[in-house]
Amino acid sequence: MQFMLLFSRQGKLRLQKWYVPLSDKEKKKITRELVQTVLARKPKMCSFLEWRDLKIVYKRYASLYFCCAIEDQDNELITLEIIHRYVELLDKYFGSVCELDIIFNFEKAYFILDEFLLGGEAQETSKKNVLKAIEQADLLQEVRHMKQRLPAASSRRSDSHKPLRDDRPKHTHTQPDH
Repeated sequence: MQFMLLFSRQGKLRLQKWYVPLSDKEKKKITRELVQTVLARKPKMCSFLEWRDLKIVYKRYASLYFCCAIEDQDNELITLEIIHRYVELLDKYFGSVCELDIIFNFEKAYFILDEFLLGGEAQETSKKNVLKAIEQADLLQEVRHMKQRLPAASSRRSDSHKPLRDDRPKHTHTQPDH
């Protein structure tokens, strides 16, 4: 896969992942051209088209288009499956993903894509394994966030590591009367 673009029905780019080195100017030109081309197509038309020396595979889910550019020898149906798997992963993570999820959580959308694809190739086909990796990363991020907040709280109180109060009853061991 050369690149993946996610854009709205209004033509707004929501996510872009490039697996080939291109200048920003060339990326913008490609994006503009492909968005216009795909949006101009009728819904009943085939989801594959030849473009330059590449094949474009796209699929619309609700208000978002997922568009991939692949090389001539790559399989269009497998690319459709890759798009669908990515949507399934987004759905599992966000719980029925929508365009706003991508807009407000774009870092997570990129992270999910990076856990699934590496260098434009599927690196992990198991949804369960991808979601487990994402869950672990979320947990790690949460722990780091908590650790960053703790030093500020402990610096205000020098004895913060000591218990506030010890209300436990003191047990004394006595010999039972016989």
